Amino acid sequence: MYDHLEGEIALRSPTRLVLDVGGVGYDLAVPLSSGFPARGRVRAWVHHVVREDEHLLMGFEDRATRDLFRLLLRVRGIGPALAMALLSNLPASPLLEAIAGGDVARLSAVRGVGRRTAEQILLDLRERAVRLRAQLSGEDAPAAPPTREEAVEDAVAALVSIGYSDKEARTNVERAAARVDRRDVERLVRAALSS
Repeated sequence: MYDHLEGEIALRSPTRLVLDVGGVGYDLAVPLSSGFPARGRVRAWVHHVVREDEHLLMGFEDRATRDLFRLLLRVRGIGPALAMALLSNLPASPLLEAIAGGDVARLSAVRGVGRRTAEQILLDLRERAVRLRAQLSGEDAPAAPPTREEAVEDAVAALVSIGYSDKEARTNVERAAARVDRRDVERLVRAALSS
């Protein structure tokens, strides 16, 4: 729904940023590690979290950090609060280094992240961490086709974004993966929609 917001900082606290965009104040939750200034004009890359009883906006200094937050949300057992805790304790670059390097101890040192969750993060995100780390540092990421698991997860996310439940989306994509190339996201989504 939102990609980024640009405006004047109306309020800044360690975990909160109120951004005045054309007279409308957007209240963003931000990681403790974020370096937004106390005042001035800034751009914040945002993620919109919809819950049954509230809507939240999460704000990040750059697109790569926001993308990392979104990747963390795909890991089983990690919700917005835990993803934000990870980014608050480990800024994007050190977090990506920990994931790419398989550092379970560093990840599980974050409150709320046990060994099992840390291992799940490594299992789900290790390959993507290398590419995102290159993006964050401004280097060209190595061109590599998505892995089967990434394509399946991207296809599931596409179905969820158009209203499927996670369980229904995953079931349809797994059925589709038996019929088409698991690395081709577009074909997976089309086949899953016709299931």
